[in-house]
Amino acid sequence: MTDAMEVEEGDKPVSAAEAIAAPSLRGGLTPESARLFRVFRTIANMLEKRGYMVPKDMREMTPASFKERFGESPGRESLTVLVEKADDEGNQLFVFFPEDDKLGVKPIKVYIDRMTAESVSNAILVLKVDITPFAKQALQEISDSFRIEHFKESELLVDITQHQLVPEHQVLTPNEKTELLKRYRLKETQLPRIQMN
Repeated sequence: MTDAMEVEEGDKPVSAAEAIAAPSLRGGLTPESARLFRVFRTIANMLEKRGYMVPKDMREMTPASFKERFGESPGRESLTVLVEKADDEGNQLFVFFPEDDKLGVKPIKVYIDRMTAESVSNAILVLKVDITPFAKQALQEISDSFRIEHFKESELLVDITQHQLVPEHQVLTPNEKTELLKRYRLKETQLPRIQMN
């Protein structure tokens, strides 16, 4: 039985399992570093689409430049990013990469202290695996003062907005909205929403 996917490396076809194991096909990165690189690249694209000023070296990062900047096996804390909105320098956002498999309350307090010290009210947490129920509750309790989103690393391995079947999302004009509602016989509540921030 052969693997469903084969990759060409030189003259020899390579199975999908071998491609995952081969450093040359991951840009010379270890499996963990390759995973972090993919997540980091997705975060850069996400921030840019949200209107944040993402440094050119972060937007155009390659596996080689990732390895050069962060090393063979980067510590997750070293991946922390601070960006600001293009149209509002006061609107900044931190991206934190917690080390814990299951994020607890204690690291969240450390992040809140850092955000407070630097006058930043927005953050994204890139979780290794998950967040504890107490930590989730702590995030809800501070939601009046801080806006902290959290994503699992596995959710950010692939940037779904880059997929050919995902259309560009845009806000409809009032006329377009009326026409769409009429054409598909929808109610306004059935339309998807795009968050303001």
